[in-house]
Formats: sequence, structure tokens, C-alpha cells
Amino acid sequence: MSNKLAFDRIGISTTLAAGLALLLVLLPSPVSAQRVLLDRIIAIVDEDVVLQSELEFRMEEIRASAAAANQPLPPAAELRAEVLDAVILENLQMQFAERVSIRFDDDTINRVLGNMAQNSNLPFDEYITALENAGVYLQTREQVRKQMTLQELQRGMVNRRIRITEQEIQNFLSSEMGREVIAAEYLVNHLLIPTSVADSPEENSAKLKFAADLIARIAEGENFGQVYSEAQQARVFPVDSTSFGWRRAEQFPNLFADILSAMDIADIEGPIEAGNGYHIIQLAQKRGGTEQIVKQTNVRHLMLMPNEIRNAEQTIAELTQLRQRIEAGEDFATLARQNSDDATSVVGGGDLDWVNQGNLPEAMEVVVDQLEINELSELFETDTGWHIAEVLGRRETDLSREYSRAQAENALRSRKFDLELQNWLIEIREEAFIELVE
Repeated sequence: MSNKLAFDRIGISTTLAAGLALLLVLLPSPVSAQRVLLDRIIAIVDEDVVLQSELEFRMEEIRASAAAANQPLPPAAELRAEVLDAVILENLQMQFAERVSIRFDDDTINRVLGNMAQNSNLPFDEYITALENAGVYLQTREQVRKQMTLQELQRGMVNRRIRITEQEIQNFLSSEMGREVIAAEYLVNHLLIPTSVADSPEENSAKLKFAADLIARIAEGENFGQVYSEAQQARVFPVDSTSFGWRRAEQFPNLFADILSAMDIADIEGPIEAGNGYHIIQLAQKRGGTEQIVKQTNVRHLMLMPNEIRNAEQTIAELTQLRQRIEAGEDFATLARQNSDDATSVVGGGDLDWVNQGNLPEAMEVVVDQLEINELSELFETDTGWHIAEVLGRRETDLSREYSRAQAENALRSRKFDLELQNWLIEIREEAFIELVE
């Protein structure tokens, strides 16, 4: 059994190494002081070591998890060899991460712990207290830090080894798998007013009118689920509903498949007549797909930041003067080149080019969205400083091709990642100095 298969099967997370030294204590004895070995080095790994306690702790964790999941384990000797190999590889990676300065501060770890607390339906303080009472708080923090470090290291080192060619992207987009990956998925609300061959023309007409009335209520803003619930309670006619879940268009009944692709979110279609009655559908949500029409804004800005020689009040006063000079007719771009503190746009006279909706800082997006074309904003503040902005144009752009290529590249990269990760791990192990200590 390979390391990866063994640990994927059991689902064990990594844990913190117990220490980096050989620990000895002296215990009193009636005859003489007796030296007792509490821990020992079992492997030298480049500039670090692996301790017996570290290996034993990991093996106990695996045994406990396997027992809880009622899963078998390999023989003891095989398990020990696999766990030791995994610990050595982690040790090598952590040394590598230290050399390339991959570190996560305490605030970042706290945010992750906050998410863990939320997933456990506990307030943050109660979650931390529970970890402390169990005696695993510090261990959990370091375990989270190690996992994040390893993920960041692997992502950086492996992704730069992966090459995706244009031909691979085109082949993928043309394949059945590629079409499935980039196909849109729909979440649909559905109602059915059943009919039967026994219905009289008058009854059939009444059901059609009933369906149309329900559609009108939804179109006027009533909640689809509420309309369905009230229609059931009213018992004017039987009303059914199907929960389809997220599906691609071709996975829906043929009756709906062609209609869905032309619908926008919140659109309602019906009554759709079929052999079993009158159907009403509403597109609740949509995700994926190749059609990506994006709103873009051409905006430029001038930013000043408080610094050692200019406090916040002086920054505001200076930016106010610059705004007044622009309103008096001076060129925005020239003043931005001479004064802006935004290094990314200063050469272009503050021009941020065409920006997709949602890609500006939130505080800036709020201001820009309210500006008319060629309108100069008032002063506003973001996390980076104080700004004035001007909208030079607005448009809608079809980014479908770029979006499809990006989806294809991500899918291909994901397929290659695990194999390339294993190759990289083999390489760093072969290049490392590793000595097992008997």
C-alpha cells in the first residue's frame, strides 16, 4: 500500500512534531540516579530530525481513526514504515517552506479557527475553551499552521511544474468531458397542475386559468415557494412539485431543456402543456456555462496616502486642491503622473483601463457605480488611501472564450496535479540526506 493510499483511506490529518531534541531526565533512586530515556531520534532529515514520540503519536492517531471508522490497517511493521515515510516527507517540506519564507501569522490561524468554530456551531471563545479543556489547543493551532504551510508550498512548487498547451485546451473543450465541465447548471423551481383524459373541456380550461393566475402572482413578486404552499392549501386543484436539484439542461425533461438555456435568473415560463398537466418553471439560480457577458468600466483615479511628512488632514487638503485644479481645466492624467501614490497606475496617468464589475475595492466600486461618464468624484477613502476618480466609459463585454479556456485549463491542471505532486515528492526525497537511526 502506498503512503498516499493508506492515508487517503483513513483520512488522517497531519499533526505537530513533538520536538527537535533528545530529552533525558534524572529520576531519584535509593542507590543512584537512574537515567530514563523519554524520547529519541529515529531519523536525521537534512538539517532536522524525526523523534520517536512524533512517530508514535501519529500512529496512535491513525489507529484511533481507523478503529472509529471500522477500517482495517496494514500489518504493524508496514504501517510503521509508511507513517515514518510520511513524517519524513512532511519534515522535508516544512524545511523547504522555511527556506522560501512561507509563514502564516497568528491572525490568519485565528481566522481559520473561527471558521472551524462556526462549522462546529460554537462561538469562537467556547470552541477555544473546548480545545483547551481537551488539552489540544496549541497542538491544533500548529496542526492548522502546518497544513496551510504544506498546501501553500505544494501549490506553488507543483503548479509551476505543470504545463498546459493550447492544443490540450482545444482538445479538452472538444471532448465530451470538456463539454460537461463547462456546461451551465440550473436550479429550477417547478409546479404542476395535473390534468387527465377524464377532464372535461371546462375543467381543463379552469386548470389552465388557475396556472396562469399562479404565474401572474409570481411575476408580480410573490415568492415561488409561498405561492406553491398557498395553492396546495387552497385545494382549488391538485398542485404538485418536483425538486430537480442542480442539473445541466440536457438532464432535465425534454419539455424544459430547450427553454432553460434562454432563461435569465428569476424568469418564469408557463403554462407549459404536457400529457400530465400544466407546468410552471422559474429559473432560481444558474452557475457555470460559456456565456459570460461582463459589465466593464474604464476608470482612472488619483490616490494620496498619509506618510511620514503628510498626515491624514494634510493628505485630504492636498487632494482637495488637486481636484479643484482638475475642475479648473488642468489635465487629470498629468496631475496623476506627478502626484498619485498608486504605483500600478501612475505611469498611465491613473488609468486603470477596463475593469470588470466586482474587481474594484468595495469602497471604490460603490463610488464608481454612481458616477456618470466624465464625472469627477468627490474625495473618498479606501484601505489604501484617499482617492478621486473619473469614469471614462462603460460597456458590456463577452468573455465567453476566455472563461471557457480558463475552465479548461483549471480542469486539466487539476488532473495533472496529483501525479506531478508525487513526482516532486519523490525528487525532494531522493535529493535529501536521510539517515534512519536504529
